[in-house]
Amino acid sequence: MAKTKSVFVCQNCGAESAKWIGKCYSCGEWNSYVEQVIGKESKSSGLSIEYEKQFPQKITEITSQKDSRISTNINELDRILGGGIVPGSMILIGGEPGIGKSTLALQVALKLNHIKTLYISGEESPQQIKMRAERIKIKNENCFILGETLLENILVHTQNVKPDILIIDSIQTLYSDKLESSAGTVSQIRETAAILLKFAKTTHTPVFLIGHITKEGTLAGPKVLEHIVDTVLQFEGDHNNMYRILRTTKNRFGSTDELGIFEMNNEGLREVTNPSEILITQTEESLSGTSIASTINGVRPLLIEIQALVSSAAYGTPQRSSTGFDNRRLGMLLAVLEKRAGFRLSQKDVFINVAGGIKVDDPAIDLAVIASVLSSNLDISIGKNMCFAAEVGLTGEIRPVNRIEQRISEAEKLGFTKMFISRYNSKGLDLGKFKIEIIKVGKVDELFRALFKKSAE
Repeated sequence: MAKTKSVFVCQNCGAESAKWIGKCYSCGEWNSYVEQVIGKESKSSGLSIEYEKQFPQKITEITSQKDSRISTNINELDRILGGGIVPGSMILIGGEPGIGKSTLALQVALKLNHIKTLYISGEESPQQIKMRAERIKIKNENCFILGETLLENILVHTQNVKPDILIIDSIQTLYSDKLESSAGTVSQIRETAAILLKFAKTTHTPVFLIGHITKEGTLAGPKVLEHIVDTVLQFEGDHNNMYRILRTTKNRFGSTDELGIFEMNNEGLREVTNPSEILITQTEESLSGTSIASTINGVRPLLIEIQALVSSAAYGTPQRSSTGFDNRRLGMLLAVLEKRAGFRLSQKDVFINVAGGIKVDDPAIDLAVIASVLSSNLDISIGKNMCFAAEVGLTGEIRPVNRIEQRISEAEKLGFTKMFISRYNSKGLDLGKFKIEIIKVGKVDELFRALFKKSAE
């Protein structure tokens, strides 16, 4: 009988230790070490997949991969992936339970009607998946469904079916006979993901993995799972809101700045082709404390609504709070307003919100944030036909931002008639091709005079 060997593994980060310790030396988590047996002899599973042997090659002798990307027929997802699915890549989709991960994966499998897909679910039966497919109302004869959790059996089925795309729902439900630990533990996730990665790279079959997230909002399992995959997509949204946001946190084949917006309805997920329309409040009444900022997300310009509320500090100590915007940057902008423009905001509460529930780190929205704060402080509304795109420096100057022509074109397309930009952004800019009125400002006090001088008088 073969000897068994045990090791203690942190369930938070995957760090290993020869003995149990209270606090993880890697991530600092307490009481996260669990004993796991790792020396068990693997059982014969009938697996006969053979991988071709690899040998060192000169870089000049390696032929470039000419494989074209596979389109998912979902434009938002294709753009986030960098133009489609790369053959042999491994894509991890994470998100809260019920947010729409399985629905998105099933829509990908059903819309790829020209290639063979194998959808493996360890959480739902084939009958439940069939019910969801009927709700989506997409038929595909090349989509195969399998309910299985044992990795060795899954590889045997993939050898028989030979799918062009493999979808695993979810990686936390898979387990291997090589390990005695239960499904979902760090060692099982690491082992199954490594074998699936080898399968993807050697057979050039794209693999989609669906992963759960912890209560802290991070993907469950070891961080090594995020390291070995090629792309990590984060599905976000509010269960009380119909809109879902798909973010790229890692992408070896494209940009990580892309953002996709979907709408969850009775027939699955629908692409939102013009996010600016849902990110801007459609109201006829002019309200103080709101302004429209032009931002760039990846390759796509977006217009978002910045909301501000300035009020007297009720408890003596003023509060500074922001949602969707960096709180430290908000403090910096308020200090600029007080030092460079003379506005006394030190004894007032200031709250900032980016409408639509998205997070923005583009410095081009600084000007819109300042405009919203001034509007709320004076209780004077900003014209609904105005938008802003400029960065604010510590000296109070309005700094230029990149890709200004795209920002202006998007604002003009959505019907805005005035746009505030930096005076230094107009160099080499042909304003004659735009119908929108461009207002150039160089200092924060110039913005105040341009916006509120007539109203203040």
